Formats: sequence, C-alpha cells, structure tokens
Amino acid sequence: MKEVLEKVRKELREASDEKTRQTGLRYFKEEVNLYGIRSKTVSEIARTNYALIRKAGKDEILLLCDSLWKSGMMEESFVACVWSEKMASEFVSADFAILEKWVHNYVSNWASCDTLCNHTVGDFIQKYPEYLAELKKWARSENRWVKRASAVSLIIPARKGKFLDDIFEIAGILLLDRDDMVQKGYGWILKAASQAHQEEVFNYVMQHKAVMPRTALRYAIEKMPPALRTMAMEKNK
Repeated sequence: MKEVLEKVRKELREASDEKTRQTGLRYFKEEVNLYGIRSKTVSEIARTNYALIRKAGKDEILLLCDSLWKSGMMEESFVACVWSEKMASEFVSADFAILEKWVHNYVSNWASCDTLCNHTVGDFIQKYPEYLAELKKWARSENRWVKRASAVSLIIPARKGKFLDDIFEIAGILLLDRDDMVQKGYGWILKAASQAHQEEVFNYVMQHKAVMPRTALRYAIEKMPPALRTMAMEKNK
C-alpha cells in the first residue's frame, strides 16, 4: 500500500500551485503546511486513489490515513478525511481511539478540525452515541482544537435534530471560553441545532446572552428570523 501513498503525494505535488498556496495561507493565523491545491482537485485525487485501496480493509486503510495525517500537510489530511469517512459504516467501537489520536495529535487548524470532525467523527458518534461522554471530556481540554472538535463533531446530527441536551451541555462547558475558534465552534452547533429546535435554542441563547461572547451569539442566531435575532442582540438593561 505504500505505493498508493507515494502516488497520492506525487499527484498532490504535481497539482500544487504557489499562487493557490499563498491564497490559502491567508485563511489561517497559525502556521500551516500547504501544497497549494484547490479543494476540488484534492477530492478528486482522494476519490480516484481510494478505488485502488478500497478492498484492503478498514484497518489497513486507517493506517494509510494515519500516515497521511503524520505528514503535517493539510491536503494529505484532507485525503485521509475522505478515506476515513468512506469507512464510517464499518467503524467499530474501538476505532474511537484512532479518531481521538488524530484530533489530539494531528489537528492543528480549523480546516483540518472541521473536515475530520464534521463527517468522520460525527458519523462515528451517530453510530455510537455513548461516546458523547468523550466529546464532553474534549470540551474541557486545554487544546483549542480539541475543544472546537467537541462542538463541530455534532454539526450534522444537530441539523437532524439529534443530541440537543448534549449540545447544550457542550455549549455550557465552552460558554465562557475566550478563544474565538472555540466560540465559533459552539456557536455553529447551536446554529445547526436551531434548524430543528429553533425555540429551544433561542431560549438557551436568551438565558445565557448576558455572558455569551458576541462571536458565539452571532453564530448561534444566524439562521433565526430577524425579529428573534434583534431580541437576542439587544443588550440587557
């Protein structure tokens, strides 16, 4: 399987472009390692090469994903995310340890955090909701990306109306966090949850708006009707 990794990396290098790399760097405050490739092209490379490994079995594919994550190159992590998401239906409970390793050891920016957690981790949690307790532990981490991961892993199920009490609990743990990446993360799950539970999320926001950072507040109410947004943004007297 090493030859597939070499092929993927060769194709990524050949598709790279310095102008695209420089443009990409502007989206990050922290240092990131980029080839400089459009996301559509990365997805195509991931999909075409997955066809070469799909019969290898889940465990072997996850090992390949781990190698891609270890590289520190963002586009390689995106390929790993495409491959691991395709494995979601085959996850067993013990695979959480692998996903947790990636979140704790390799995720170092909002893009890799969201790409991994929105889908792969979110799919795992929907299959094994008992691991919601582990997300709540992530929310208490000292690592900003692990804290963001605790929230953004629930974006997809939140849109489906799932796990509302757990979402409120995670938002409560993160409520006063001063990091804007964390604030945007939990504001985002509240926004996602409002699609199915607008009244409950609005009431949560109104209950906590006196202390909720404005960044999180704006994210949380973004999809609500103008009248509700106006009420939420009014300063307490």
